[in-house]
Amino acid sequence: MITSTVAVRSASLAAEGRLPAFIYDLEALRLHAAAVRKSLAPGAPEIFYAAKANPDAPILRSVAPYVDGIEVASGGELEHVRAALPDARIAFGGPGKTDQELQLAVHLGVERIHVESPYELTRLAQLTQAAGQSVDILLRLNLAGERSGAALAMTGPFGMDPTLIEECRSILAAAPWVRLRGIHAHLASGLDAAAMVQQSSEILAWARPWLAGAGVTEPEFNIGGGMAVDYTDPARLFDWSTYGKAIAELAAPGEVLRIEPGRAISAYCGWYVTQVLDVKRSHGEWFAVLRGGTMQLRTPVTKQHSQPLVVLPFAGEGGPAVESEAVTFVGQLCTPKDVFARNVPVDRLAVGDVVAFAMAGAYGWNISHHDFLMHPKPDFVYLGEPS
Repeated sequence: MITSTVAVRSASLAAEGRLPAFIYDLEALRLHAAAVRKSLAPGAPEIFYAAKANPDAPILRSVAPYVDGIEVASGGELEHVRAALPDARIAFGGPGKTDQELQLAVHLGVERIHVESPYELTRLAQLTQAAGQSVDILLRLNLAGERSGAALAMTGPFGMDPTLIEECRSILAAAPWVRLRGIHAHLASGLDAAAMVQQSSEILAWARPWLAGAGVTEPEFNIGGGMAVDYTDPARLFDWSTYGKAIAELAAPGEVLRIEPGRAISAYCGWYVTQVLDVKRSHGEWFAVLRGGTMQLRTPVTKQHSQPLVVLPFAGEGGPAVESEAVTFVGQLCTPKDVFARNVPVDRLAVGDVVAFAMAGAYGWNISHHDFLMHPKPDFVYLGEPS
């Protein structure tokens, strides 16, 4: 489960007193991204990596050769990605864009802006008219429908339902410098290949006639991301091959299909590595208190799962230990929600041992509440980064 390179580096960091740390295996990331790309061919949709999953510059540089572009969701992400990948194709999505962000997107040469509402479209039209600039957009669609099995259903404020999106027709007609290129729809996350294909079919069935009625002759369809990642079974990957073949069959001549995976690309390359501070039994349950906490790796508490882990023996003499028991792994925070994993069987666990949490390459540090209790920040190590 843990590579020898990561294990050796984890032990080295423990000896140097540099835990907790995030370790990213960039070679593993490149191999995975290449495999995803290969699985989708032929007739593959374009791939835009969702930077929100993990925007670290070494991560972006590692995935760049295997994707067609990067999707960002804020002005800060936009500036960061443009600095890390100056020539990247960029799509800018997300609700609540400010005027400054819209202006920045046009200034920095964003390829597509995903417009979330008629009001946002009106502001974009006014800003670009005042600057004497044109802009290419996709309208973000929010369809109702069955989303059972989804980890997240993107309902409510995200995009426009079919009634609201009709208001965009007159705005576009009055602003020919705002060029409608297609539809964007990210409806749910955590779906398997069959459910993703079904969802994509729903999007295309609605969007094709609507865009034809709007006069779009070579339409683009960004059908979103949200490919399932199984934290209970890290070896079980999304079925990219089946998905790719089915999506290719959905495509019609003259269309561009695009997807924007994030977690399913980068989750597998990262480890959050820390060390056992205490081992104790309370009310019949064993606990291991670890250095750090979910303020640095928020995913397990937000998704209510046990983060997969490996124990690397590194204990010294004299500290408490437990053998052949189920242990709950917690952090240093003053809240009972600071839990990494519950009731994990261990052969032996002692103070000083190293614990490496797998699948920490997405929505780890960047989504966490770093400054709660003001503990020291973790270290960051990138294995296989080109010199």
